[in-house]
Amino acid sequence: MKLTKLEHAALIIELTGKKLYIDPGSFTTALSHTAGTVAVVITHEHADHWTPEQLGRIIEMNSDLRIFAPAGVTRAIAAFNADLEVTTVQAGDVIEVAPFTLRFFGATHAVIHESIPVIDNVGVLVNDELYYAGDAFTIPEGVEVGTLAVPAAAPWMKISEAMDYIFAIKPKRSFPTHEMLLSRAGKDLSNARFQNVTQLSGGEFFPLEPGDSLDL
Repeated sequence: MKLTKLEHAALIIELTGKKLYIDPGSFTTALSHTAGTVAVVITHEHADHWTPEQLGRIIEMNSDLRIFAPAGVTRAIAAFNADLEVTTVQAGDVIEVAPFTLRFFGATHAVIHESIPVIDNVGVLVNDELYYAGDAFTIPEGVEVGTLAVPAAAPWMKISEAMDYIFAIKPKRSFPTHEMLLSRAGKDLSNARFQNVTQLSGGEFFPLEPGDSLDL
């Protein structure tokens, strides 16, 4: 299974010639070469995690595409295209989209501020290997995570929370995501912190940049 990190929160997972996209949003370069995509997972409705334009670029090349998202995203997509079928998912759901098995965790986005409504958010475990929680620090109880996507910067978090998250999950591998709010110096700082706690937990850290890939 091959993981490719795109800008910010977007990921591509490839296996046996099929692709799964996660969170193709507004901070990610316009998608291309999307043929072979069998599914898209959108963790929540914020534009940095999905836009109609990015989703449309995938749909254009993949007529049988399946889309999985929490209820808030389902409503947002219906407002964009009422004819587009979306499977609403929640914590506990397990879905097979060959060659991918998707397990979902969590329910809500992390709190940004008391003045901002809390929205739906789900995390996803792909093939019992890659775990990405969206905009939350949801721990997948009872799961041994092979590879963890760690948020590096956001209005809803601080670096110590991300470090504690790594300590709690103890993945075999970790890599940074959600980093487009950071300067180069900021990326280097967060990568150093993540590498330290991942290694202390017995794992290996990979400082992936947009376009970098990792074989899982």
